[in-house]
Order: sequence, then C-alpha cells, then structure tokens
Amino acid sequence: MHDDRLLFEFLILEGAQAGLSWLTVLKKRENYRRAFDHFDVQKVARYDQRKIESLMLNEGIIRNRLKIESAVRNAKAFIKVQEEFGSFDAYLWAFVNEKTRSTQAAHYKQLPTRTAVSDQISLDLKKRGFNFVGTTIMYAFMQAVGMVNDHTKDCFCYQS
Repeated sequence: MHDDRLLFEFLILEGAQAGLSWLTVLKKRENYRRAFDHFDVQKVARYDQRKIESLMLNEGIIRNRLKIESAVRNAKAFIKVQEEFGSFDAYLWAFVNEKTRSTQAAHYKQLPTRTAVSDQISLDLKKRGFNFVGTTIMYAFMQAVGMVNDHTKDCFCYQS
C-alpha cells in the first residue's frame, strides 16, 4: 500500500484497535470514515475541542477520548513527516528498504507480535510526536499495509 490517505486511515484504525479485537474496529470502519472526514489528514489535523466532543458522542466509533485525541495529534505529526520526507509512504517504506518482509512461518503460532523493525518505527514515530504507535500496534500496521507478509506455509495466500 503506497497511498498516504490509506496509510493514515490504517494508522488511526490500528490505534483505535489497541486493547480491542480487530473485528470490533472492522465493523466500525465505515463509521470511522464518515466521522473522520474520510481520513483527510489535513481536516483531521484541524479538529478542535468541539469536534472532539462531537466524536465522543458518536456511537458508531470507539468513544475513547485518548484515542480520538490521538487521531488529531497523529494527523499533525503525519503532516510534518510528509513535509520532511515528501510522503508518509516514503518515510515508512524506507524502514524495510521498500521491500515487503516475509516471516516464512510454518504455523500461525510462530508469528511474531513485534520485530526489530516495528520497534524502530514505533520509537521513531514517538519521537516525532505520534502516540498509540507501540511496537505491537506498528507490527499489526505493517501487516495491514503490506510491509510484512505473515501468511503461513499452509495458507492459500502464501507465496514463497
């Protein structure tokens, strides 16, 4: 995935998922798109306290103040990364030399929940002002956006 809008969407959704099942967030994905202006990073970065309060009343999303405020904070930090690197995509994929990594696990129980790369991305994002970007969240993000291929050898999607 090399689209900054989609990368921002996945970053926000992964942060919203923290401590919850991914299915919970997937069921609310369309509500999130509507509530967060289709993940237009420029619009989200301008959300004020009144908008945050209206999101807190939105039953279609996870109404956790820290997660909602994080989305706004992360939008501002996301824009700074775009300004520095030309795109969030360029920044992000540099961590894996623009190549999808494969774990080549034989069984799902062998799959990691974090790696040295997710540790590195998490640490760097935190230094840049992002939050809800811990290493486990970032590893799930890397899986979701195609930076990591964790299909096991018995999966029909597995490609060696």
